[in-house]
Amino acid sequence: MAHDLSGKNIIITGASGGIGAEMATFCAERGGNLILLARNLEKLNQLKVVLENRFQVKVSVHKLDVSDSNEVEAIFSTILTEFDQIDVLINNAGFGIFKEASEASMDEIKGMFAVNVVGLMACTRMILPKMKEQKNGHIINIASQAGKIATPKSSVYSATKHAVLGYTNSLRLELSKYNIYVTAVNPGPIETNFFDIADEKGTYVKNVKKFMLKPEYVAKKVVDAMLTPTREINLPHWMNAGSIVYALFPSLFERLGRRAFEKK
Repeated sequence: MAHDLSGKNIIITGASGGIGAEMATFCAERGGNLILLARNLEKLNQLKVVLENRFQVKVSVHKLDVSDSNEVEAIFSTILTEFDQIDVLINNAGFGIFKEASEASMDEIKGMFAVNVVGLMACTRMILPKMKEQKNGHIINIASQAGKIATPKSSVYSATKHAVLGYTNSLRLELSKYNIYVTAVNPGPIETNFFDIADEKGTYVKNVKKFMLKPEYVAKKVVDAMLTPTREINLPHWMNAGSIVYALFPSLFERLGRRAFEKK
């Protein structure tokens, strides 16, 4: 049975679509109040109307580009005056561009790190004093299987997700004494508009279509783990098994998997 989130205040970045919107829906269904953040305010307002009408929960929305640290500070300061308690922060905002290392522009490289890494850290930093004061809370970082298995044409994206995993693992150790849970979510490819940017030619999507995860499936797994001491959520399970083999036998894994990796 799904656990109750009534009265819990949940922040979700990148909430205007994909698994962000799906997680918001599952949270609202279980009674959670939502603070939804994304660059597209129009989509956020549309989602707000739907969720408030369907589930009679409080939904607050703010336009936010997480790559702008000043904007993060201003918006989160507003949120912290509006809500006495923050129970969950889901750092979901992120994007990728699949190009070989020599082809990625410096703007693309800086952009991915600004959103996927620095933006995530900036949002987390703003919420930590409140959660430490409360002595409870849950930070959920949406990373990727790419943070465990690096493949061709995803060097920069994989680097950002490796960084997210390193940050998450350190944060978990730092916050355990405050009764704050920290979870990394490592999905494989998800059937969302993420690939409209990441895979402009559609080659990767065509090759992995049958393996792609449904956004609602990933979102439900995350919300099911909310406010529990879950270290990682790895999806699909068979792909995570590959990451374990990779960690143990990297040279063998790279040699045997080379043909599959080149399908991107």
